[in-house]
Amino acid sequence: MNKGIKWAGYIVFIVLFLLVTFFGIGPVLIADGTFQERMLTLLFVIVIYFLLILAFRYWLRRTR
Repeated sequence: MNKGIKWAGYIVFIVLFLLVTFFGIGPVLIADGTFQERMLTLLFVIVIYFLLILAFRYWLRRTR
């Protein structure tokens, strides 16, 4: 596979992880909502991380 496409994929996944971290963990730590709202948000963030990791592993296997 073309190295340029490989690097572009790495950059896309890095950006996605940074966005989930910034917009997902931020509200969990700084939000003024109830404890239940914060834990529900944390659950969604963990699920999104899990799905991103699965997608990244799948992408790595496809590009090798």
